[in-house]
Amino acid sequence: MYDRGLSVLEQYGLEAKSTYRGRGALICDTQAGLVQIREYNGSPRKLGYQAKLLEIVSTRNQISVDSLLPNQEGAYVSTDKDNIPYVVKRWYEGRECDTQSMKDIKRSVTALASLHKTMKMPVQTHYVKEPLLMEYERKNRELRKIRKFVCQKRRKNDFELRYLDSIACYLWHAEEAQRRLNSSEYEDLRCRSLEAGDVCHGEYNQHNVLMLAQNTAVINFDRWHYDVQMEDLYQFMRKILEKHNWDLEMGRQMLLAYHEEKPLNVQELENLRIRFAYPEKYWKLANYYYSHSKAWISEKNLEKLEKLIAQHDNWMNFVENISV
Repeated sequence: MYDRGLSVLEQYGLEAKSTYRGRGALICDTQAGLVQIREYNGSPRKLGYQAKLLEIVSTRNQISVDSLLPNQEGAYVSTDKDNIPYVVKRWYEGRECDTQSMKDIKRSVTALASLHKTMKMPVQTHYVKEPLLMEYERKNRELRKIRKFVCQKRRKNDFELRYLDSIACYLWHAEEAQRRLNSSEYEDLRCRSLEAGDVCHGEYNQHNVLMLAQNTAVINFDRWHYDVQMEDLYQFMRKILEKHNWDLEMGRQMLLAYHEEKPLNVQELENLRIRFAYPEKYWKLANYYYSHSKAWISEKNLEKLEKLIAQHDNWMNFVENISV
């Protein structure tokens, strides 16, 4: 089990000198340097575009990325004797971004801004993300549906009672964010982003940013898509700020680090503010509750809900005052 997938290296003309486990993958030291072997169950077509994207970034940017390696037949997917598909990528010896280190955080944001300047490809319609307005409409319908479901339950657990106590407040925030987005210049911003072929990483978080001795590496581009690139910046900042109780000064430093590398325009800043104003974590907790077993609710989920509610005022202060 430890060396699962190792045999595919033969198809690349590589031999492993040593191996160790990474996050759901096998890291191998070969004559060509470090490579990662990972199972792949996605679309070979999208993987081909991902390889092109990473090639563009590699040739135009100082940020290191986990480029896909073709096998000796020129394919990016290789199967072992059990017919399990794998991909092989370049890999780096580094540590993940430390969410308690402002130096690491700013370095990660600067790397993202640098990536965004070069992550552009002719648009393939199939990989364009749904408009944010449609996403908010869908999520708000789900929040109302969950509220109705919980209200109709005769016996309610602690999570459900706390959810009902808070839903009016957070649903208002969710609907207000939808209204703000609808009256903003979002459609124009999105159209210009698609015309430029702007690509998002899709999962830009501390786990996918590696601190190297000389520079920064960004990995795991499997969820790339075309969209307004503020999505990446928002996702990274939100996860960091939730860990730091929506520290306003920390948020400003992150925005400034991005802005100094890739200046933010008025439309992008407004879009970012609207994204921060949407109660994403609240929706996630509600959605997780509704889509999983409701007979037993983990104490951890109740703790997450309580923590989120306790952060409400700091979150609102951040939303109302954040600027570059």
